[in-house]
Amino acid sequence: MKQTFISAAFLAAFALSTAQADEIRNPLGVLELFTSQGCSSCPPADKAAAAIADQGDIVVLSYHVDYWNYLGWTDTMSSRQNTERQYAYGEAMGRSGVYTPQAILNGRAQMVGTDVADLNQTFETLAADGDGLNVPVSTTMNGDEVLIDIGAGTGKADVLVVYFKHEDKVAIKDGENKGRTITYRNIVTDVQTVGMWHGAPARITLPARVLDPRESDGCAILLQATGKKGQPGAIFGATLITAHPS
Repeated sequence: MKQTFISAAFLAAFALSTAQADEIRNPLGVLELFTSQGCSSCPPADKAAAAIADQGDIVVLSYHVDYWNYLGWTDTMSSRQNTERQYAYGEAMGRSGVYTPQAILNGRAQMVGTDVADLNQTFETLAADGDGLNVPVSTTMNGDEVLIDIGAGTGKADVLVVYFKHEDKVAIKDGENKGRTITYRNIVTDVQTVGMWHGAPARITLPARVLDPRESDGCAILLQATGKKGQPGAIFGATLITAHPS
């Protein structure tokens, strides 16, 4: 995966944004939506994801998959990596296939991601069952470094940086959504693994240049377990870094 360099302007925006990130340092959960511009069932889920993001208590990430591109419209945000992540979730959850729109909640549960009330209720149920985000994760700037602080917990996990573009509107000119203009939120552009956590409090120090402003204006830090084959698993903690004003 690519790694490019951060501009001084983005550094300044990031420094100002840490207070905004503080507002979601201990979010209720992480919603990963697998969606496609070429799927007629997806616009309600895209709208629901935007509504959940606006609540301010859930980390929302939209992964655009590429397997519907043959229907007549190539999703301008799709990637093979996003599709591979969805299939890896399917394997981890014992599913025989994937679909859109599919919402993955905290890396533990999956559902059709079109109903805001159902999504919120599932997050509340996960938290009540002890499957919420129980490990605190926070970030601060220290000169030209980003400090990721992770609290104590049980188990081990990878530390992921998931880059995203905050918002984009797309006029779809062909395929199942032909003629529609749809607004997408927190569109994933890249995922990097930057470290590991083994249950004890830890600090990971990264050069600020790992934040890529060319195709993204923010990122999520996820503390996520992995299976024996590297499949994504339970998410224990998360936070946001964003240069977008709230």
